[in-house]
Amino acid sequence: MINVLLARFRQGHRTMRYPAGPPPEMPSHFRGRPHMDLAKCPSDCRVCADACPTQAITVNGKARIDLGRCLFCTDCTRACPTGAITFTRDYRLATDTRDDLRMEDNILRLAQGLKGQTRRLFGRSLKLRQVAAGGCNGCEMDVNVLNTVGWDLGRFGIQFVASPRHADGLLVTGSVPANMRLALQKTYDAVPGPKIVIAVGACAISGGPFIDHPEVHNGLADCLPVDLFIPGCPPHPLTILDGLLRFLGQIEGEGGTSQDGSGAGRGAGAQQG
Repeated sequence: MINVLLARFRQGHRTMRYPAGPPPEMPSHFRGRPHMDLAKCPSDCRVCADACPTQAITVNGKARIDLGRCLFCTDCTRACPTGAITFTRDYRLATDTRDDLRMEDNILRLAQGLKGQTRRLFGRSLKLRQVAAGGCNGCEMDVNVLNTVGWDLGRFGIQFVASPRHADGLLVTGSVPANMRLALQKTYDAVPGPKIVIAVGACAISGGPFIDHPEVHNGLADCLPVDLFIPGCPPHPLTILDGLLRFLGQIEGEGGTSQDGSGAGRGAGAQQG
């Protein structure tokens, strides 16, 4: 036992300081928010749009990228003949509405968070029931990472619970196939009101790679009212944490619009409360 205690003492404090301190440095191969250099993008070019497997890119006078559909697969960057599209290291992607995920001119309106009485209820203590609704376990694993010692999600007052009756809301991953819709609806109904719903990952937001398949619902919003959208395939744990903290109002400061193309994790804000 003494050896175990000594080993733990040598390890020191292992939980990251974020958001009170700087966020961890994202690796060079990390695929964060996509950025399109419009100066390099010919007006009549549709190569990137044609290469996208989920039609996340549309070109109609202006180039638009739908982060809710984006798989961050880089098919567009490999196809683009001018190198107009790149993936930055900006992990901040969560939004309050589905429309906010449809970026135009590289503008992304980040989540503004809960307001009024709802914020007073959930801002310091949020219990979530996680529902894996037909996912591949990618999003589920990155959600689970937040409970490890390096992230320690509980220090923000956010915890996952076993029963929807003990929850304040649902965190849903997966493409919501037809066979899961009734179970998901019953789980939602079991959560006492007022309640919130968080969609994590491209599948839960739009259907992901299964979009328009007859067995999926093209996103959770077709089934339940969604209060927070966290895109990615899967989203990085830091993207999920950033979205949750913005949602609860525990990240302030540079909250509104993210337009910078470099985005190596700057301006994370400071922990409040």
